[in-house]
Formats: sequence, C-alpha cells, structure tokens
Amino acid sequence: MRKSILSRLNNWIIFLLMTLVVVTIVVASTILINFLRKEEIKRVDILVSALKFQQEVTTPSLEIQALVLQIYSSNTTIPVIILDKEDRPIEHKNIPQEIENDSKKIVELAKKMGKNYPPIELKFSNRNNQFVYYDNSKLLNDLRYSPFILGFFILCYFLFSFWFLRTIKKTDEGYLWAGLAKETAHQIGTPLSSMIGWMEIMKLETPESEGIYEIEKDIERLRTISERFSKIGSIPELNDLNFNETIVQNYDYLKTRISKKIDFSLHLPTYAVLVPHNKILMSWVIENLVKNAVDAMKGEGTLQMSVFERNKNLLIEVKDSGSGMTKQQARNAFKPGYSTKKRGWGLGLSLARRVIHEYHNGDIKISQTEVGKGTTFRITIRKS
Repeated sequence: MRKSILSRLNNWIIFLLMTLVVVTIVVASTILINFLRKEEIKRVDILVSALKFQQEVTTPSLEIQALVLQIYSSNTTIPVIILDKEDRPIEHKNIPQEIENDSKKIVELAKKMGKNYPPIELKFSNRNNQFVYYDNSKLLNDLRYSPFILGFFILCYFLFSFWFLRTIKKTDEGYLWAGLAKETAHQIGTPLSSMIGWMEIMKLETPESEGIYEIEKDIERLRTISERFSKIGSIPELNDLNFNETIVQNYDYLKTRISKKIDFSLHLPTYAVLVPHNKILMSWVIENLVKNAVDAMKGEGTLQMSVFERNKNLLIEVKDSGSGMTKQQARNAFKPGYSTKKRGWGLGLSLARRVIHEYHNGDIKISQTEVGKGTTFRITIRKS
C-alpha cells in the first residue's frame, strides 16, 4: 500500500513539473511577444513624430529631411497607412503588393487596422489633419501563436516520453514475472520427479493404501501447477474446445477444498460451449479468482460462478459476497506486485490478466464491487 501511495505521489510530481515547464514557456514567450509589440508601437510613435515635425517646419533643412527619410525607410516590417481627413490615401508602407494600387482596398485595410490599434492623428495648423493607421508586423502576428504551439509540442514530447518509459517498465515486469514463473516450475520439477519415483515404490509395497491414493492426487496436482508455471512466457496451444468441461473440472476440484460454510454454486448453459482455449492456463485463472473470493469472504459466504453467452462472446463471472474493494483497490488489482494481503505477492491477478489478454485475446476486469457487499470478476473471450 505504501509503495502504491509513493508511486502515485511520484506520478503527480512528474505531472506538476511537466505542467510548470509548459506554463513557464508559454508565459515567457507571451512576455517576449508583448515586449516586441511595445517596441513596434514605439517605432510607430517615432515615425509619426518625424512626419509631424517635417510638416510643421516651413523650410526643413537637408539634414532634417534626410533624418525623416531615414526614419521612414528604416521601417521595413510594420504596415503603415496614412489617410487624410476625407479618408483618401496619402502614403502607405509594408502592405500587400496586390492592393498597393487600389485606393478602396487600402482604405478598407486601414479601417481594419484601426480595430486593432486606434489611429494616430497628425494635427496641423492648416487643419489638414492626417491619420496614421498601423498594425503588427507579419513576424509578430506569426509569433502570437508560437507559445501555444511550442507548449503543445513540449507537452506531447513529455507525454510520449512518459508513455515510452512506462511501456518499457511494463515489458521488463512481464519478463521478470515470466522468468520467475519458469524458474518456479523448474524448482518444483526436481523434487516432484523424486516424489513420483518414491510413490511408485510405496504402491508396490501397499497398493491398496488410501493414503497413497490421496498423496498421488496431490502429486498430480503439483505436476499441473508446475506445467502452468512453465507455460508462462511461451505461446500456448489453444486446442481444448468444450469450455463447460474445463469449468466443471475446476468446480469439482475446488468444491471439495474450500470451506463448507461457503455456498459455492455453478451455472452453465444447457448445451456444449465450444471455445478454443488452453485448459491448464484457464483452470489456473478460474482457480485464482475463486481463491481470491474465498479469502475475501474469510471462509464464509456465497460464491457463484456463471458461464453465459452474449453476442459473439463467452462470459465467465465469479461473484462473491466478501469484503469488496474500494475504487483505488479495484484500479490497482491487476498491477504486478499489488496485494491487499499481508503475505500476498501480488502475482495471481497480474498473471491471470496476462493469460486472458495475451494468450486468449480476451478481457478480464472487475465488473462490480462495493465495500462490504462483494466483488464480481468478469472474463470475456471471443467464441471464434
């Protein structure tokens, strides 16, 4: 539980850092663009002041004329249109070439500029006032969207990196659990072979012993468990067809090994259900779900296993009247290493999910759970 809390805390820290980086870039870019906008406005003010000074001076010197011309010529990016009080174009600069000779379109563009920035009025003593219309340069207009575009791409990069690292982690965990399962099967196999040999010797001495018969069943069970573990990590063959037979065998085995205080029932279709599956692995999944349900009920309650068809799918439900789960527990139930039991390793449900997802192309999930009222696990497998 503590590990899960730390994992969620780390995820939130990473998310907040990503958000902070993106917001910082957007804010910094916005500040820079506002600074550039103010600089352009200053340049327009200087240009207007030069034009006004030129008009007010009756006989401007060559130096003044050269200075005004230099100021006017230095503006190579900011669109400027000068209209008289009758809205007739007087001068323009840095406007689209296709409208330079069209007075009507120049006036329309000037009025459009006036919606973004109010025109600057040049007042003269002869009352032939002029109006200077201007707008942002093309570069500045393009830069307006750059913070959001840049922030979007950075966010996508972080999300992709997070997804990539998480995928690598899941792959490594999958290899780890598969390797652990195969090693377990190998470790069980050595003493199991010896036990089978000794069992044959004991049967020769006392062939009718009931104890030997029971031990032989347990040895067979160990052999089945070893075979289950050995199949994890390799692609199993899906040869078994009669799904009812697989379920009934599991039910008969588990019925005799769980508490008598548990009302364990099985509901099957009245006809044979033919679904390609691996009997050994599917039995493991069912057994795992039943044992989890028994643990959740603490040896007393109602346990119901149902098999039914829906559309082209076969559904298997294991419903118990146990302690149920919280939303957080339900989200983490299938994660490798997660367990609500003090002595649990958190392997059972994660391996069950791998068997259903990867080997049978199906789905396994918690379809319903409520604290104090029980949990329902649902397996979905396509019939063909």
